[in-house]
Amino acid sequence: MTTVLVRYFASARAASGVDQEVLQLPVGASVSEVLGLLRERHPDALGRILEAASFLVDGIAVRDYSRPLPDGSELDVLPPFAGG
Repeated sequence: MTTVLVRYFASARAASGVDQEVLQLPVGASVSEVLGLLRERHPDALGRILEAASFLVDGIAVRDYSRPLPDGSELDVLPPFAGG
């Protein structure tokens, strides 16, 4: 199993109702698979936010959603921000 810590920021935190959650996933699970699981767990407001969000894995922007997540990874969910 692979353990991934998902951290939510701003409106993603409000939509999920938690600051973070720990997921136990099969070895080799991808970012895309994690996002699918998050949509199942939080189908309403968070599902919409995930469509426009950016993601970091261990502090690095995700470009390839098929990328497998190593054990102990942190996945940050960053909704669009406004302001200046």
